Amino acid sequence: MEFFRIRKDIPFMRHVLVLNVISFVTFALAVFFLATRGLHLSIEFTGGTLMEVEYAQTADVGRTREAVDKLGLGEVQVQKFGTSRDVLIRLPVRSSSEAGGGAKKGDELAAQAFAAVCAAEQGTVGRKQYTTPQGEQVSRPSCAKADGSEPVRLQRTEFVGPSVGAELARDGALALAVTVLGIMIYLAFRFEWKFSIAGIVANLHDVVIILGFFAFFQWEFSLAVLAAILAVLGYSVNESVVIFDRVRETFRRMRKMTTREVIDHAITSTISRTVITHGSTQIMVLSMLVFGGPTLHYFAVALTIGILFGIYSSIFVAAGIAMWLGVKREDLVKVGAREHDPADPNAGAVV
Repeated sequence: MEFFRIRKDIPFMRHVLVLNVISFVTFALAVFFLATRGLHLSIEFTGGTLMEVEYAQTADVGRTREAVDKLGLGEVQVQKFGTSRDVLIRLPVRSSSEAGGGAKKGDELAAQAFAAVCAAEQGTVGRKQYTTPQGEQVSRPSCAKADGSEPVRLQRTEFVGPSVGAELARDGALALAVTVLGIMIYLAFRFEWKFSIAGIVANLHDVVIILGFFAFFQWEFSLAVLAAILAVLGYSVNESVVIFDRVRETFRRMRKMTTREVIDHAITSTISRTVITHGSTQIMVLSMLVFGGPTLHYFAVALTIGILFGIYSSIFVAAGIAMWLGVKREDLVKVGAREHDPADPNAGAVV
């Protein structure tokens, strides 16, 4: 399926040197910001207290966030989940003494936050006794108005220690490394080692630049953002594979073309496919960015940056490095193999 077809090849490789110099400068700046500013890690990585509250009516997240922010506890996350009445509140670890205090300190923070949320609903915090189905007597914090109604209820409190956050950070870095290694092995077996190097450099280029944006603007780096980066890795390598596959097909069909001309032809012939796939994906990502709220905001931001730089790196970084590494027809077309016949619909690669 094609929206359009470009008859004359666009000379992408003519400008590859200048654009790769720009890429190198951008990459270096991203590394600089990562080294000097670092990432603003979320509670999943640093540890903190998790509260789940349920409102009697539809929750006003803005009012809840404002009430908790007044306590000056630091970077607080407030988001809806489940139904419109359920709200999740994440409180950060405030100090090293709190980190050592564990769940006790977390419960104290949760009590302060719940009192602020209750006051925002014109309620008063107290204790409520009730009996569980197993017959146990349990006491929990409650929020009651003068008429006896309960505008908000504390469902659960959970403390996430810094050690758990460190484990998540380690596991996330390991997942990233394994993904990169798997991509390298796949490209080496699917094509040729020159394409493997070019593809992985382009992928790392995308990842580091995304991290550089988050370091420069000090956007919150959460598990959702890590998931977006892993998705970008797969998304970017898919674009590179499509171009590499078309390069191999063009080498089989056009024997008299130079490597530069082959790459230009391969990229030009896949532009329509790129517009369709990346355009439709970006529409969905933008809908998450605009309508997804705080929960999906940075996830969508990371995907948007990754998609845009993924297109750029697949065309100019991956293809350019492959050209400079000296990829040629003999690397991709086995000697003695049946050449591609344009009249044979089953010959060559299908993208």
